[in-house]
Amino acid sequence: MLNSGEGTIRSPHYLPVEPGSYLWGRLPCAADSPVLTIDSGTEVTIDTLSHEGILEDQGRDPAAFFAAHGVARDRVLDDAVAVAASDHRRNAGPTSQAGSDGPHVVSGPIAVRGARPGDLLKITVLGVQPRVPYGVISNRHARGALPGEYPAGGGTVSVFASVDDDGVGSLPLREGGGPRVRFPLNPFLGIMGVAVAGDTRPHSVPPGAHGGNIDINLLTAGSALYLPVQVDGALAYVGDPHFAQGDGEVALTAMEASLRADLRFEVVTQASALESFGELAGPLVETTEFLVPTGMDEDLDEAVRQCVRAAIALLQARYGMEAHLAYAYLSAATDFNISQVVDVVTGIHARIRVSDFGG
Repeated sequence: MLNSGEGTIRSPHYLPVEPGSYLWGRLPCAADSPVLTIDSGTEVTIDTLSHEGILEDQGRDPAAFFAAHGVARDRVLDDAVAVAASDHRRNAGPTSQAGSDGPHVVSGPIAVRGARPGDLLKITVLGVQPRVPYGVISNRHARGALPGEYPAGGGTVSVFASVDDDGVGSLPLREGGGPRVRFPLNPFLGIMGVAVAGDTRPHSVPPGAHGGNIDINLLTAGSALYLPVQVDGALAYVGDPHFAQGDGEVALTAMEASLRADLRFEVVTQASALESFGELAGPLVETTEFLVPTGMDEDLDEAVRQCVRAAIALLQARYGMEAHLAYAYLSAATDFNISQVVDVVTGIHARIRVSDFGG
C-alpha cells in the first residue's frame, strides 16, 4: 500500500492527490492556474488515483465497494476515500450530454518554465509503483466495442482483479471463485497531456492533439511522450493509471488501479522539434525500441489514415526518407496497432523500429 507520503518518493517535487491538486472528469485549459511550476528537466513524483471504486455507479464509497471483494479498509487508499466523500459534483450522464464530466481523476496542471506553443513537451516515465495490490475492469453505459451486447441487462459490470504474490494479475473464469486466468502486468498512465487553449476544460474521455486519454500501453517505465505545447507553460497533467491493458481496451476500461509515477518534464524547442520529428500534429511516443506516431479520430479508418501520414512525415524529417519509400517501408515492416476503440475518439499508433535505421 502506498498512501500519500508513504514509501519511496524519489523526486525533489511530490504531488499527492489532495484538494487543489486534481481535476475530476475534466482536463486543464489555459485559464487554469498551475499547482506546481518547475524548470525544464525537473523530475516530479506524482500519486495518481484510479476512478474505479469511487464512481457513483459503484456507490461512491470505495471502502464499501472494495469490502465486497474482501479488501479491508486499511487496504483502501485514504485519498480514494477522501475524493469520493468530497463535495465535488460530477454529472454521470453520457459523454454526448452537454455539461457531463468524465470519470478520470487528473493530477495537475504542472507549468514548465519556457514552454511555448510550437515547442514540444517531453514527459519521460522514469518509473511507476503500484499503490494497491488489486484493480478493477469495468463495462458500463453500453460502451465498449460491443454496445448493446454488453453489459448484459445494462447497468455496470465491474470485475475485481487481484495481483498475485508473484506480481501477476488474475481474475476468475467464473463468478464465485474456482480456476483463474493469470496475465502479466504492464503499468502505465492512460492520461498524459497538456492544456488546451481557451477557457473551456475538455471532457476527460476523448483524446486529441493535446494528448489526454490516449491509452497507449507502450508508455511504461523508460518511455517518453512528446506533446505539441498548446499554451504558455504547457500545463501538463497525468492520470487514469492502469496495471494492464490490451490494445483496443475493448470492454471500456483495462485493469485500472492507482500508481505512483516518477516523471521528468522537458521542453523541446520548436527548432529542435522540427529537426528531430518534423511538425507533430499530435502525440508521439518514443521507447528504446520504437518511434510511435499516432492518429486519432471518431472514425477508426480516418485515425489509421492520420497515423500513416504522421509516420511518413516522421520518417521524412528524422531520416530524410522520400515519401513513397517511407510508405513502402511502413507497409513492409511496421505494425499499426489500435490503441483503444472506446473513448469516443479512437486511437491508432504505429511501431517504427529504430534499429531498422541503424539507431
